[in-house]
Amino acid sequence: MATRTFFNVSLFDGRQNGIRERAWLAVDLTSGQLVAIGGGVPPAESDELVDMHDQYVMPGFLNVHTHIAGDPRTFDGIFGSSEAESAVFAYQNLRELLQSGVTFARGLGTSFDVDLKLKKMMRTGVMTQIPHFQPSGKAFVMTGGHGDHANGGNRVDSPDEMRKGVRQALKVGAEVIKMMATGGVMSPGDFMDDPQLSVDEMHAGVLEAHHKGFKAAAHAEGNPGIQNAIDAGVDSIEHGFYVTESEARQMVEQDIYLTPTLVAEWAIPEFGQGVLPDWEVKKAADALEDTYVNLRKAYEIGVKFTCGTDAGTPFNGFNRTPEEFELLTKVGMTPFEAYTCSSLNAAELCGVADRYGTLEVGKQADFQVLSADPLADVKAVQQRDKAVYLGGERQF
Repeated sequence: MATRTFFNVSLFDGRQNGIRERAWLAVDLTSGQLVAIGGGVPPAESDELVDMHDQYVMPGFLNVHTHIAGDPRTFDGIFGSSEAESAVFAYQNLRELLQSGVTFARGLGTSFDVDLKLKKMMRTGVMTQIPHFQPSGKAFVMTGGHGDHANGGNRVDSPDEMRKGVRQALKVGAEVIKMMATGGVMSPGDFMDDPQLSVDEMHAGVLEAHHKGFKAAAHAEGNPGIQNAIDAGVDSIEHGFYVTESEARQMVEQDIYLTPTLVAEWAIPEFGQGVLPDWEVKKAADALEDTYVNLRKAYEIGVKFTCGTDAGTPFNGFNRTPEEFELLTKVGMTPFEAYTCSSLNAAELCGVADRYGTLEVGKQADFQVLSADPLADVKAVQQRDKAVYLGGERQF
């Protein structure tokens, strides 16, 4: 076993609320796993020693809501006009995610099922310098609903159609099922409080996903769609801007996670004036203030929050994940609690907590290196020139 040991590390492992000074991390270079963690003088038997000069090392981020084929510079919500274009965007965007510190990403809707095809290429090692990735393929939408466009949505209008569609998606490689429970910000013909897929339709999708050991996520911004998705038994509510106290309590009871995607909602009114249609800017701006209030209550009730950004939506580039943590502090979280949305909760939601999320023996040595203490200042993770490692190998 060839080992590489990083020493003189100021370590934030993602689980403990504190920095361990003068720590060292030993990595098996064959498996990319952490085989030992200690403090003080590093083990003499290590094959390679790397002095980190007391820089701060913390886990790579998990971003559980991305649209990797999206182009945040185009503002139509159509993620790629051709399969070739979508594939190029997806590869570039995955690299940008990694460079920002994201070492594991979950896709929640792509054009042409391009993420399913790229995942097969990832397994063969054709593509490098990209995060670990969990693909969904196209999202499931009702005819005429949010996400119903030619290249990006699986149209279903009954439980039977959902059942067959999800089975087909799982057959071709989907590892998570995305369903649209409400309208959204980017679609001109509906609103956040428009219910879309029904409880029965979504429940059929949830059952099929669970039968294969996979999770189901619901785009749900307003009501009654949030309630419908909870009643359908989804594993995560995506966005959840208008979640109520009673819904939050039910989410705790059912162990349903909430992915707030705050940076996506913030970016549209922040940068969209005079660029995006007035109706789209108004939708996002009207919701943002309510969102902070509603999510603060949900967090106080005990809902588990995850880290996701909706990357690929307008002005919401694939480098913005670090900014999500600053916004999470606005719903009452400390920096440590905000990072827990990624290191613990996101890993649990994706079913990968045994391998990713925290820096512990037996897990992958996926980490980022910062010049400032991330627990003292939540903006420290926004450092642009950070070093990023996968399996103990530097990628950026």
